[in-house]
Amino acid sequence: MKRKKSPEELRSHRWLGPADLRSFGHRSRALQMGFAREDYQGKPVIAILNTWSDVSHCHTHFRERVEDVKRGVWQAGGFPVEIPAISLAEVLQKPTTMMYRNLLAMETEELLRSYPADGCVLMGGCDKTGPGLMMGAISMDLPSIFVPAGPMLRGNWQGKILGSGSDAWKYWDELRTGNINEQDWREIEEGIARSPGTCMTMGTASTMTSVIETLGFSLPNASSIPAPDSNHPRMASLTGRRIVDMVWEDLKPSDILSERSFDNAIKVLMALGGSTNGLIHVIALAGRAGIKIELERFEEIGREAPYLVNMRPSGRYLMEDFYYAGGLVGLLEGMRSLLDVNVLTCTGKTLGENIAGAKIHNKDVIHTPDDPMQAEGGLIVLRGNLAPDGAVIKSTAADPKLLKHSGRAMVFDDYNDMAAKLEDPDLDVDADSVLILRNSGPQGGPGMPEWGMLPIPKKLLKQGVRDMVRISDARMSGTSYGTCVLHVAPESWIGGPLALVKTGDTVELDVPGRKLNLKVSDEELEQRRAAWKPKSRKFERGYGKLFSEHIRQANEGCDFDFLEGTAQTPEPEIH
Repeated sequence: MKRKKSPEELRSHRWLGPADLRSFGHRSRALQMGFAREDYQGKPVIAILNTWSDVSHCHTHFRERVEDVKRGVWQAGGFPVEIPAISLAEVLQKPTTMMYRNLLAMETEELLRSYPADGCVLMGGCDKTGPGLMMGAISMDLPSIFVPAGPMLRGNWQGKILGSGSDAWKYWDELRTGNINEQDWREIEEGIARSPGTCMTMGTASTMTSVIETLGFSLPNASSIPAPDSNHPRMASLTGRRIVDMVWEDLKPSDILSERSFDNAIKVLMALGGSTNGLIHVIALAGRAGIKIELERFEEIGREAPYLVNMRPSGRYLMEDFYYAGGLVGLLEGMRSLLDVNVLTCTGKTLGENIAGAKIHNKDVIHTPDDPMQAEGGLIVLRGNLAPDGAVIKSTAADPKLLKHSGRAMVFDDYNDMAAKLEDPDLDVDADSVLILRNSGPQGGPGMPEWGMLPIPKKLLKQGVRDMVRISDARMSGTSYGTCVLHVAPESWIGGPLALVKTGDTVELDVPGRKLNLKVSDEELEQRRAAWKPKSRKFERGYGKLFSEHIRQANEGCDFDFLEGTAQTPEPEIH
């Protein structure tokens, strides 16, 4: 390791080093906490931002895992300081964790700015914690490294392997149709989440921890290790050691991130059959680095980057299988020819050096470009008069027969309207209908809740229907599946075309042609637009008001307009 900084050049030295009254106060408070001067003098102060809490089910092991990180920091000659950050617990937090991703990003940036941190370890994993932590760290631009929570163990019910999310939707439909009973459903509930960790399907959590590792912010294969595996605490300890060296090397996010590293991340997103949420988060992460990514870039890359990983909800296997088959490093080495392997990473080495020698141990789980699961990436961008600023569909999780489809619209004005009507045996729908949910976007949800996998109407479930074309300005869980068109932009709440659809209109979906159109004349649409009345904002105070006034649309990454870009915020005065 080649040091670029002396102890006196550490950022924390401004707080703890000078022989003045203010630093006397800082040092005396460190002594108050039981630390000796030798613990921190001349050493990098490492802020460990821990998103553990009693409501964060995916992070229950972080209470102990942070001690592994601290051990590594001490071993490398640093001074670890654990700082709690807001927990974003998927499923439990309402209306959606997506509404609070930017709050975590703001908190991360301000915690790192306002305290004497020289570098940081970011502890996250549950869907929005990774993007939120990374967005804040990129904006602050201190040496940063990410500890992923890791996936939970596979679920089990009556000898069947369960995948979180995916099998919940599947068996919920079976319960609604009477194919399983309440006792079965209770056993599924008790067997689907068996350990600490994030969803073990290729949901948003594993998609984003894989993206973060590909971007260069986690140790090699860290994102693939199951949370209960003993490799996980060892990885956490090694991460603590590595961040100390990163501080001395002055290796910052701005040194790691580039258009090339984001292109790599998008290729991996496609190869994984990753969550549709990944598009929003990647755009937001890039925006913090001053790199503008349009939806078309995903489309361009998706046409050349194949789908390679056979995992639910698109495929068969789960994250444990992925790890044992070689994990992310195995996938990256297998698709080396598609990547720019010369990009720098948190190890101080290139991506190519990190993955050199990695092997694929099960080629049914991890495919290579010469034997892909699908020749094109699974995330397809659609445009048309119904989505002028774009929409997205995960084609790998859809019924192939529905990828080119025309049908009669059944419009639900909001989630409550939908929930009230879906069980109605007289609902005027058939298998060819197109279900439309509106007022569920960034403003309308608020926060784009994961409502985009609209339930199949009960009358159709009983007829054996298990997939339909569904369209919304909402998101869906990365664990979801089906022919679901999501992120329609601009959203209906602010007057996007989805607000103008009427039940009975014909909607045309053409995934091969990348089109989504409402078969209504331009003149008729203009008349409807003239009659449409703007909706008032949902919040008049607090964070909700801030959110409503500054949130971007889905195709822009849903960041706040005042947080994008690389404008510098002054360091705090030490008085």
